[in-house]
Amino acid sequence: MNTNNATASKLVYNFNSGPSVLPKEVFAAASQAVLDFNGTGLSILEIGHRTPVFQAVLDEAVTLLKDLMALDSDHEVLFLHGGASTQFFQVPMNLLDEKAKAAYTDTGVFANKALKEAKLFGTVDVVCSSKEANYTYLPKAFSVDPQSSYIHITSNNTIYGTQWQDMSVLYEKGVPLVADMSSDILSRQLDFNRFDLIYAGAQKNIGAAGVNLVVVNKNSLGKVSRVLPTMMDYRHHIEAGSMLNTPPVFAIYVCMLTLRWLKNMGGIAAIEVENNKKAALMYETIDALPLYKGTVVKEDRSRMNACFVIEDKQVEEEFLALCKAEGMVGVKGHRSVGGFRVSMYNAMPYEGVAALADLMKYFANKKG
Repeated sequence: MNTNNATASKLVYNFNSGPSVLPKEVFAAASQAVLDFNGTGLSILEIGHRTPVFQAVLDEAVTLLKDLMALDSDHEVLFLHGGASTQFFQVPMNLLDEKAKAAYTDTGVFANKALKEAKLFGTVDVVCSSKEANYTYLPKAFSVDPQSSYIHITSNNTIYGTQWQDMSVLYEKGVPLVADMSSDILSRQLDFNRFDLIYAGAQKNIGAAGVNLVVVNKNSLGKVSRVLPTMMDYRHHIEAGSMLNTPPVFAIYVCMLTLRWLKNMGGIAAIEVENNKKAALMYETIDALPLYKGTVVKEDRSRMNACFVIEDKQVEEEFLALCKAEGMVGVKGHRSVGGFRVSMYNAMPYEGVAALADLMKYFANKKG
């Protein structure tokens, strides 16, 4: 670490919450494909989406996801437009009948946005909320009406740095489970078949911004009485193999490359070990240095997004300036929390977290 002018080394670690860090080999392959995709003489940006050349890309991406997530034959994989925000209303449109009820957990900004959209389509029962504590914890003791069409969770809260660690509290509710996994998808082992629907924006752990992943149990579809617009009906997307209209070709290609990288790394089990090491180092550093204060109760801390503050705002600005000088990019916290947010997604190497931890120690010692 060169505390005088570290930027001279041009070494930068990207801790942005999203769009976020991707593996270097993915960048290399994607940049080459922009110039010439697989020796075709065409850019990946211009190949026809209904050609065998792109169909092979889409097929590999779907196969990799099914393998990595160990999905059963009831679960379908879709790559759709609109990001996770579109799923806030597409989910209830497909799963929540007008006279039915769905259970929603209010654990952060995006969870709150999802429940507001769901209210347009049926009754929403907000079964728990930590809003009164600025979403610094996840409620555990709550009940769900067994007649609910589903319970919706945001598995990881990017802004506030909380994460559902023990899914059994949700499985035991006995109703279909829907999860927004945008910021922790593929980061840890879960029984993904326990979920009726999973959605995730690609730009944190799957690939580049511009495409959204949906994993849906096809048996949960077709049960609402409303007439659905063609583009909003998951069944049509399943029938068309994610090509009901022109798909985001480049974004899907980057997803395929990232999924291939993850498979070669040893899959979810292997990356979970690395993610746990990174998170452990970051939280040990925060807890060991009185200058820094974690903002989330320890049992609910996210392994993807670590949030902390420095009580003196002037000192916070000094540390932020030091991070910038040292090539630690994207560590400024969201305005809802303040302070700092360190995003440690799959592609963030342990060395990056270690470099930031060393910088935190250096700064804390400097401040005495």
